[in-house]
Amino acid sequence: MRHLLIALLLGSLAVPAYAEVVADMPPPMPTEDTPAVIEQAPEVRIIEKSDATIAEYRLRGKLYQVKVTPKVGKPYFLIDPTGKGDFMRRELGEDIAVPTWVLLEF
Repeated sequence: MRHLLIALLLGSLAVPAYAEVVADMPPPMPTEDTPAVIEQAPEVRIIEKSDATIAEYRLRGKLYQVKVTPKVGKPYFLIDPTGKGDFMRRELGEDIAVPTWVLLEF
């Protein structure tokens, strides 16, 4: 029993050291079997106006969502669900399905 306890204690000391080594390693190079997937965070641009605050959300330079927070009234979203520039108004509290990642891109 004592040997098991010692082995567990020594094993738990090695885990943080291994995590540091793995964190310092560069990501694996893409091959033909595993294409390169570059994740990109959305770019948010905030515009302050006298009657509202507007937050524009862009991914790869393309505007896909606008959040309008008026000084008086409830905030709402303008969302482009198809990517064609046709924005639909959505109130907060409604079911909002905004794409947050790209599955396939051609």
